[in-house]
Amino acid sequence: MSESTKYLLSEDRLPKAWYNLNADLAVPAPPPLHPGTGQPIGPDDLAPIFPMAVIAQEVTQERWVEIPEPVRDVYRLWRPSPLVRARRLEKALGTPAKIYFKYEGVSPAGSHKPNTSVPQAFYNKQEGVKRIATETGAGQWGSSMAFAGSLFGLDVEVFMVKVSFDQKPYRRALMETYGAKCIPSPSNLTHAGRAILEKDPNSNGSLGIAISEAVEVAASRDDTKYALGSVLNHVCLHQTIIGEEAMMQMEMADDSPDIVIACTGGGSNFAGLAFPYIRENLKGAKTRVIGVEPASCPTLTKGLYAYDFGDTGKLTPLVKMHTLGATFMPPGSHAGGLRYHGMAPMVSHVKELGLMEARAYHQTECFAAAVQFARSEGIVPAPESSHAVKGAIDEALRCKAEGKAETILFNLSGHGHFDMQAYTDFFAGKLKDNTYQQADLDKALAELPKVAAE
Repeated sequence: MSESTKYLLSEDRLPKAWYNLNADLAVPAPPPLHPGTGQPIGPDDLAPIFPMAVIAQEVTQERWVEIPEPVRDVYRLWRPSPLVRARRLEKALGTPAKIYFKYEGVSPAGSHKPNTSVPQAFYNKQEGVKRIATETGAGQWGSSMAFAGSLFGLDVEVFMVKVSFDQKPYRRALMETYGAKCIPSPSNLTHAGRAILEKDPNSNGSLGIAISEAVEVAASRDDTKYALGSVLNHVCLHQTIIGEEAMMQMEMADDSPDIVIACTGGGSNFAGLAFPYIRENLKGAKTRVIGVEPASCPTLTKGLYAYDFGDTGKLTPLVKMHTLGATFMPPGSHAGGLRYHGMAPMVSHVKELGLMEARAYHQTECFAAAVQFARSEGIVPAPESSHAVKGAIDEALRCKAEGKAETILFNLSGHGHFDMQAYTDFFAGKLKDNTYQQADLDKALAELPKVAAE
């Protein structure tokens, strides 16, 4: 067994294609539906908000989608990202388990999000688009889209969930450094935002609301398209470069994972690491695949698998996913990137097919795990990524209790350098485990659209 700590691929081994799990599933994922007709949507329905190349990737059944060379050129700024053996954490835990993490915090924006913001910016630029409207929760996606827009000469407007806008000023500053405009959501700039503020002038906002605002802006201007940082098929597709690299790096380590773990909010970083391993499971491998979500916004563990809108303003197509209801307002948390009412349709479908497990944790126990990880490995995880850290530590401790030397691989999807206020609050005992109100969840689920296809 290799004694290395880091496993680094040379740039000439950068993957040349993204992987599409849908091509290998015996049961295809249910199609998105037009909210007016209830019929499967076509490319023309999506054309007002997405470039055609992205729409083609959203619906493709091809197993492999070639990564354009200009995108690979940008990827080389930070990819291939490192695979790290967490030997010091193993020692601190006293576990016989081997723990590896794929570290996506080495990107310019500090997370996995540029894996999709870069190709989305490239395809929009190719089709003559001038402006991108998008949303962001904690700011990881907004800063990534701002970064990509700066490379391809696109103006970027980011609607940032208000609670995160207030909590994370340095994320806003990073977006502005890349040239983007950052707006707290809900705002007075859109019909969707004004409608929310009329009902609740002090609304904390949510990803669902911010999506409504960004989609409205994109749909109202011919020179503007919308970009989404998670959830949709093309985003999950772009992220699979993580898992494809990880497989080559695990071979370098002369090892293979018994367990693969990633945090889940919209589902993109989970899909990125897990989907290539699920492909191998479909061929007979036995890797356990675990998605970890916040207990305050538990879409996979408490949500219904149903057709729902992807946004609060109900402007988007209906997609079948694990959902808490488009009108559900998750309580505030520092893991703003996981505060979304729905799970990616492909991740939801995988869960329904029994190809993955899901669990939920409270934020204080995740921060405790993140601190333990930082004091062992030196990297401060993003609040979102701390959920995967907690899942990996729990599995390592199970191995310790059972005397099993299993191999654990998790995705450290970003660093927490812009989230230090959250750690300050944690050390001061100010971080609370906010729980959702069951009555609010019941009300949101009762408002799910009625779909004949179900």
